[in-house]
Amino acid sequence: MKKVYRCIDRLIDYAEKNLGLDARNEDYAKNAIFNLFGLDSYESDEKVFTDDKTPEKLIKEFDEACVEAGLYDESESEKYCDAVMGAITMLPSEAEKKFYEIKANKGGKAATEWFYDYSVKCDYVKKAKLDANPRFEENGLIITINKAKPEFRDSKKAAEGNKPKGGYPKCNICHSNEGFSGRSKCTLRTINFNLGGEKWFWQFSPYGYFYQHGIAVNYEHTPMHVDRGTFVKLMDFADEFPQYFIGSNAALPRIGGSVLAHDHYQGGGETLPLQKAGAVKTFVCKNFPEATLEILDWPGTAVRVVSKNRDAITEVSDAINMYWKNYDNLELGIVSKDAEGIHHAVSPTVVKTSRGYEMNIILRSNIASEKYPDGVFHAHPEFHVIKKESIGLIEAQGLFILPGRLDAELAEMGELIENRQPLNEKLKDFGMIYEETVALCGGDYSPENVKSAIRKELGSVCYRILENTAVFKDKSMTEKFLREAGII
Repeated sequence: MKKVYRCIDRLIDYAEKNLGLDARNEDYAKNAIFNLFGLDSYESDEKVFTDDKTPEKLIKEFDEACVEAGLYDESESEKYCDAVMGAITMLPSEAEKKFYEIKANKGGKAATEWFYDYSVKCDYVKKAKLDANPRFEENGLIITINKAKPEFRDSKKAAEGNKPKGGYPKCNICHSNEGFSGRSKCTLRTINFNLGGEKWFWQFSPYGYFYQHGIAVNYEHTPMHVDRGTFVKLMDFADEFPQYFIGSNAALPRIGGSVLAHDHYQGGGETLPLQKAGAVKTFVCKNFPEATLEILDWPGTAVRVVSKNRDAITEVSDAINMYWKNYDNLELGIVSKDAEGIHHAVSPTVVKTSRGYEMNIILRSNIASEKYPDGVFHAHPEFHVIKKESIGLIEAQGLFILPGRLDAELAEMGELIENRQPLNEKLKDFGMIYEETVALCGGDYSPENVKSAIRKELGSVCYRILENTAVFKDKSMTEKFLREAGII
């Protein structure tokens, strides 16, 4: 047991140096860990120190020592390691107090930087695993392969995967998850604030897709929706934290997130490709001359409302949303509602720049057909081997999160191409991807060129998926829609 006790000592020292654990509370925190395992034979013959700045190595050593000592089975590692880290992490009230002290003295950016760093140091944000995910830019898009999370190929199963057993908490993002060991949330810490006069909170994602990826969540367990108030709340957030972008998923299956039962927004400290997209055409809004509207040079159907006037942004954005909700164009296969329900929604994202508020609005439809049972404006079947999951807010803005299985599958396909061998039975669904990658090699089958060709192919596939999601394939149709709506 001595090895276990020394590991605990190192974790306590780490917490005092990195997690704000007061030396006055050392015995209390240590006993909280002992109580998890019924330990009562501790003896300290020397002070143990650590210079570690992140917890991964210390947690790994503690876990190995506990399994070796028979304190728990290896299958229970996640649960117990989370509980131990929770015992040495600041209480939620202490973390929030620290956040607002920093915000008052140094500003919102310094406060969010501290909070993110703390979330990494207490092991809620799994940064080491995130840094191991392949990530590159290609064809104007950001491509990542997420090896840390399972693939949800069925939208219904994805939704079920976010519905906790037992009914508590009500969903995966409810505030009652803070400190809940049943879902390994002992180190989750949140920050309260108001949006649109309502109580919301902010937390970082443990497996974020981009820099400081977090979610703003309504305290009330209320369904996701996008209405006039949404645009107001998004701008409230941008005023509070102008270093971040913030946006809302479309509140419908296949085109929204996997947690549709609870209203929330996603944001963070990275500029996504859509936010950098130029304008094909720019107009002055008909009833709001202080606002401009841009049809974006983007494979999906997206427009941008720009103004320093919040009211103008709200009015124009709401008018686009309301007109799209009821817009039909049978010639283009666009049906707003039928016996299956409502099919139209928008995904808005706002960021503050020198031009004022920039509200990017993506028109989305989840209509399905006999030919496209997974969605007419979803990734088409030939691309499902690469991406079948919902194309949500983040991917619609050009950051693609591809399933972890591709890391090994594409590496194997690359080896076959290098050796001029045909696809095997295991990779039979990669026929089109294989042929297009071979063509991109241009006769050079060296490892580096094959790897480059695979990345180019992924960039091409993801771009074509975004084209699949476009409700208007021609920018002139987007302009026509805006004129019919009375926006321009």
